[in-house]
Amino acid sequence: AQTLAPVPVSRQRRDTTIHRKFADAQGSKLRTTVMLKNLPNNYTRDMLLDLIDSEGFVGKYDFFYLPIDFRTHAALGYAFINLVSPEDAHVFFCCLDGFSRWSLPSYKVCQVAWSSPHQGFESHIARYRNSPLMHGAVPDLYRPVLLCDGLRISFPPPTKRVKAPRQGTERMLV
Repeated sequence: AQTLAPVPVSRQRRDTTIHRKFADAQGSKLRTTVMLKNLPNNYTRDMLLDLIDSEGFVGKYDFFYLPIDFRTHAALGYAFINLVSPEDAHVFFCCLDGFSRWSLPSYKVCQVAWSSPHQGFESHIARYRNSPLMHGAVPDLYRPVLLCDGLRISFPPPTKRVKAPRQGTERMLV
């Protein structure tokens, strides 16, 4: 009979912590949207999407948003991603919580948490379709992305006039 090597204690603790974070969340069986925290600020949307795809999630998410500072053009260090199923969300949670193999030098360690208050594809469309982020003056790289089977699709048109983004009383990008 083959004997299995014991799992290192540090790995056991990490796996238990991830399982607890996932299981403790009320309604986790229905949740699909996660927030990635502690991301390198010099990561771009394309870099993060490439990372997510390289970890085996091509076609398993339908919404992605990496907030970017309009003034510095740097990422704010967090992102939202909606997985297509609660099962995919669980695998994503386990795969990326604790991730630190960035393609750029960084000591940051990714943390994954449930997104709140927005959960699910439709909730994000409702949240962003009339947002100042969708104003014509805002470059595409600053906007959320919708996908279907791994391919980008258009955001539904706004249902009302979209205002230009502001920082306090100052208009941004216009």
